[in-house]
This record gives sequence, structure tokens and C-alpha cells, in this order.
Amino acid sequence: MLTNSSSSAQPLCHEDESSSLLQFKHSLLINKFASGDRSARSKVESWKKFEGKSGDCCSWDGVKCDHNNGHVVGLDLSSSFLYGSINFNSSLFNLVHLQRLNLSDNHFNYSQIPSRIGKLSRLTSLDLSYSVFFSQIPSNISYLSKLVYLDLSGNALKLENPNLEDLVQNLTSLKVLDLSWVNVSSTVTRALSNMSSLTTLFLESCQLYGEFPTTIFQLPNLQILRLAKNYNLTGNLPEFHLSSPLKKLDLVGCNFSGMLPVSFGSVTELTCLDLRVNQFWGQIPASLGNLSQLTVLRFGENNFDAPTLPLTLGKLSKLTDLYLADIKIRGEIPQFLANLTQLSTLLINSNELVGQIPSWLMNLTKLTGLEITDNQLHGMIPNSISQLKYLEWLNLNQNNLSSEVELDIFSKLQNLAALQLSGNKLTVVTKNITNATLPKFNVLGLESCNMKEFPNFLQFQDELEVLFFDNNKIQGEIPTWFWNNTKENIREVQLGNNFLTEASPPPSLCFHGDDSKFPSGVVDWIIILLGYGSGLIVGLVIGRILTTRYHEWFVEKFGTRKQTQKRVQRKGRRNQLSKQCFVL
Repeated sequence: MLTNSSSSAQPLCHEDESSSLLQFKHSLLINKFASGDRSARSKVESWKKFEGKSGDCCSWDGVKCDHNNGHVVGLDLSSSFLYGSINFNSSLFNLVHLQRLNLSDNHFNYSQIPSRIGKLSRLTSLDLSYSVFFSQIPSNISYLSKLVYLDLSGNALKLENPNLEDLVQNLTSLKVLDLSWVNVSSTVTRALSNMSSLTTLFLESCQLYGEFPTTIFQLPNLQILRLAKNYNLTGNLPEFHLSSPLKKLDLVGCNFSGMLPVSFGSVTELTCLDLRVNQFWGQIPASLGNLSQLTVLRFGENNFDAPTLPLTLGKLSKLTDLYLADIKIRGEIPQFLANLTQLSTLLINSNELVGQIPSWLMNLTKLTGLEITDNQLHGMIPNSISQLKYLEWLNLNQNNLSSEVELDIFSKLQNLAALQLSGNKLTVVTKNITNATLPKFNVLGLESCNMKEFPNFLQFQDELEVLFFDNNKIQGEIPTWFWNNTKENIREVQLGNNFLTEASPPPSLCFHGDDSKFPSGVVDWIIILLGYGSGLIVGLVIGRILTTRYHEWFVEKFGTRKQTQKRVQRKGRRNQLSKQCFVL
């Protein structure tokens, strides 16, 4: 029996391996910006060569040794702020006993993965994800026939020679394969159909095309399949069997078509089903009500003919995320949704819904996100909406809602970060709002809301990032305090088609050539002013909104308003203009 007090319980690491680890450490820099997880710490900083136990590399952070012989068998340097390149002669490749290697979330400066990695023939787990590797994946990785886990995702890698088939044909023991964002640019090899050990397959954004082999869906151990954002990847869903172990299926943004098989209802282990933005058609099968473990169900933006949804969906009591956008639902908001009391996110935008916002909707008290845009709802926004105290975003744009709305009905929703009421027949009243009542908004959309003055409550909204006040009746000047209060965070302001006499920020906030004198966060502003009728169209665009990450954040967190997405995409072209104020 081994004891903690026995010095012979575990042999010290080998001198040559300790030296190789230190050489590897010194071949790279420690850079606090090299890892995305800023809360992490660099594991290698504590590595030092001393006599005694403190000099034993088996006790070093991130290093795992074999208990029997002291050889280094595991190296986990994920999120260690490593910066630089791993060259062909790196001492890392002297660690020939390595079985597990994790270098994820570092910055290897767009270097290639060295081909010598194929010499680490004992590897069972290799994770190089999100580490800024570039260019072709070396063919030598296909020699690592003992690999059970391989993650190369989130880099700027490509698969040409070897191609996808060459890479996987020898990796028959793989259980987890993640090539997300690797440029594969090929059809999906049928060799994947022979990988019977696979439990997890991620091929998101790989530029795959052609028909996806249905046999992959039926792999005997496959639990998670993610093919998202391969826009030219076609296919159909096969018939499923009771024995299917599938738990998560994500096909968002592919080009799959056909009807959903009734046998889908037999995949009883399924917890997440995301079929958004495909070409599926026909009816939504009632058998989906048998999927009692489902927590995420997303059907939106397909060609379903679903004037009414199957009532059996009301049995999915564990659902937390339901996305039913743009699938031609008609009539009133389906009442069976009242049974889904665990819902956190509900999106039913771009359908043909009529009637009023139902009172039972306020019983879904766990909602953090609600979007019912682009329908034909009428009536008023009920005061009882204040019962949804966990709401973080609410989007009711583009309906026929009418009546007067006092924004203080949202004062109890202190988590509300995004409020969008644009494109209705509402009259928004802001006069009686005190500085302490409303939540701190990140996004506020009140286009076409019959507002007549620039709201004073914005003086206390110092976390605003996006503001839409187009098509109102706002008169006079934009107060200087608005520009001062929002300069650190604001990303987009739309004030078009009002009666503004002066809409530009004060001169102190316009860049005239010296970055060092410019307020932090304002340097990327581009001001566009165009005369329009009796007022001004003002577009204030800040470069940060033009990044992919921000666009995804806006869509995911605050809904999928198509008009906003198109606006953001158009303005992407303006990002070529930099660090100046333009008055056209």
C-alpha cells in the first residue's frame, strides 16, 4: 500500500524530462493577453529546478506522472498565457511517454502545429483548441492511433493534405472529435460511419458541402452531434430507433431538408434539438412530445407548414429554451405553452400570431428572455409583465400593440438589460420616471413610439450600448450629458427622422488625429449626419459593434430582429473608415 509519508510511494520525475519541461517553458513568453480566461493563472510560472521535492516535476502544476515509473504522462497547460511558437526541435517532443497533452487557450502566434507531434505515439488525448495555430494540420497527427480525444477547434487551421478522410482513417479509437472552425472544404467522408466508438462529433463551421451520410446519425455510441453553420451541407434525417443514445443534435444553419421522421419521438435520451435555419418542411410530428428529457427545442426558420403546433409539446415539462420563429404559426399564442413552467427563453417571432398578449404568459416566471416580434398582436402591454422579475431581454417589436405605455411598468424588472418596443402603435411616456426606478439598459429600442422629447431618465443610463430612437417626434438638441454619460459603452445610436436641431456630439468627443488625447472607448466612433426633411438622420457607429463576436452577442442575447441584423451587416463596410468624425 502507498502512503503519503513514504518517499518511495511515488518515484521522482526523470531528470531529462524535468529539463525538457523547463526548456519548453523558457522557449515561450508569458503574456497576460494570450489566454481568454483572464481568471486563470499560468501553470508554468511555478516551475523551478530545486533539490528535493520542490524540484520534482511530478509536483509541478499541470504535470502528471506515472505512479509506477515517474515518467511524465500528462501535461495540462490550458489557459496558461503562453505566447510564441512551438518549433520543430521543441523539447516538448522529448516527452515520449506523454499520454495526455492540453495546450488549449494559449496564443501560439499563428504558427503551424509541428509535424513532430506525430512522434508522441502514446497520446490518447490531444487538445490544441483556441490556441491561434495556423495553416495545414500535419499529416502526422493521423499516426496517433491511440487517440481517444482530439480537439483542434477554434484555430485558423485547414485540412487539405491530409484531408478529412486521411486524418480519421487510422484514428479508429476516437470517442471525441472536435474540428469546429477548421477549414475542411470537402464532403463528409463515410469513414466517419465506421468510427463506432465516437460519442461526440463537432464539425461546426467547417465549410462542409454535399450530402451528409445518414449512417453517422446511427452510430451506436454517438451522443452529441454538432454540424452547425455548414451552409452547403445537405441531407435528411433518418429513421431513429429506440436504442439511439443521441442526446444533443445541432444542425443550425445547414441545408438539411425533408420531413421530420415520426420516429424522432423514440430518441428518448435527447436533451437538446436545434434545427434552426434549414429547409425542413411538412408538419411537426406530435411524437416529439415523448421526448421527456428535452431542455432545448429550436425549430425556427424552416419551411414547416405549422399553422397549429401539436398539443403534445405541452408535455415537455423540462424545456428551458424554446425557439419557434418563422414557421408559419397562425392564431393566438398557443395556450399549451403555459404548461412549460421551466422556460427561460421563449422566441416565437416572425409568425402570424394574432390576439393580445395573454395573461397566462406571466405565469412563466422563470423567463429571462421573451421575443414575440413581427407578428400581428394587438392591444396593450399588460402591467402584469412586471411579474416576470427575471427577464433580461424583452422584444415586442413590429406588432400592432397600441395604447400609452409608461416605462415605469418595467421598474420592477431590475435584471432587464434589453427592452425593444419599436414598430408598434404605442405612445411611450417618460416624464414621470425618476432616476432610480428603471433598470440599467444595455439595449433600448423605442423607434416609432411617439416620443416628443429626449428622455431625461437617460442621464442615469450609463450602461447603454445600443439606442434606437428613430421615427419619433423628438425636438431640439441632444443634451451634452448624453454624449458624456454614454461615451465609454455606446456602440450604436439611431436617431433618424426626428425634429432635432443639433445631433452631433460636442467637439471634445470628435477625433482630430491624436489618439492619446481621445477619451477611452471613443476613438473608433464614426459620426454620419445626413439632412432628412425637417430633421436629421444620425447614425452613430462604434467599431466594436462590427466585430463578429459582438454581432453574435447581440443576436443571441437580445433576439433575432432581422432588421437590426441587416443594419449591422451594412455598417460592417464602414469599419474601413477609422478614427475620424465624418460630416457628410
